[in-house]
Amino acid sequence: MSQRFAEWREKCRKLSQSSLFPGLTGARASSTSPAMLRELDEKTGDGSPRPPPGQPYRRTLFGWVRFIVSLAILAILVRSLVIAPFNIPSRSMTPTMLVGDYLFVAKWPYGYSRYSFPFAPEFIHGRIGNGRPDRGEIVVFRSPAVPASSYIKRVIGLPGDRVQMIAGELHLNGEAVARETAPVFAEPVDDAGTCASEPGSNSRLESADDGSLVCYTPRYRETLPGGRSYLVLDAGDSTADTTQEFIVPAGHYFLMGDDRDRSADSRFPAVPGGGIGFVPEENIIGRALVIFWSTDGSASWINPISWFSATRWDRIGSGF
Repeated sequence: MSQRFAEWREKCRKLSQSSLFPGLTGARASSTSPAMLRELDEKTGDGSPRPPPGQPYRRTLFGWVRFIVSLAILAILVRSLVIAPFNIPSRSMTPTMLVGDYLFVAKWPYGYSRYSFPFAPEFIHGRIGNGRPDRGEIVVFRSPAVPASSYIKRVIGLPGDRVQMIAGELHLNGEAVARETAPVFAEPVDDAGTCASEPGSNSRLESADDGSLVCYTPRYRETLPGGRSYLVLDAGDSTADTTQEFIVPAGHYFLMGDDRDRSADSRFPAVPGGGIGFVPEENIIGRALVIFWSTDGSASWINPISWFSATRWDRIGSGF
């Protein structure tokens, strides 16, 4: 046994002195030369040279900047070419859309124009792509009167159509659009002044069992040629209940809100603070797709619990 141990020890001694371990003498590692220590210090663990002092920080900073810029470019492309968020600030599309709804707008169905991109670059003219809106679709567009402002309305008249309102009823190309009575629209209100219940109005104001105020407005279902159907409100007599006959020019559309008596739309001339007139096709941004969030406006930033109580969960996921 002692002879085998001696042979094994002799082999280990010879191996330690071989070229496999040039920095070792015998079984000791402490005899590494100063030149070899400097060489190891100037190299990383994989043998590659160490970067100069400060270079790792610059490399990391550049990586973060490149990541953020790439993310911003991707967000701009998605928002410009695919989908974009939009919120409902006014009641012109009630009852289909309510104030506080947040929805996605699809960009691809109608192609692209200068208004599809940030800052509306003027070197883009007309529309890129063959898609065009159809009657009854809800579109987001730039107002002809105030191009910096985005609006949302329903397409009623296509190029060449004749549109007219007679006694509160919609007529298209000389024929009345099919209309039937739907269940009345009940809308909670904060005060009596927000419900148009004065003489000549079709709305009525009532108190609920808990003392809150509810405004009831007649609701109707219209069905356009082609079969698209939707709900509208008729709050009573208004200046746009009976209009002239509008002939939609080529390359333009006639748009209206679903809250017919509280919508400044194509029935009114395109002036700042007023109507929108005929909307050019290049002003159209995209088609309303789906509601991804909805709040009744009662939430408070300092009260996170109210964020959930104010959410209208039943409206999330509603499509158009």
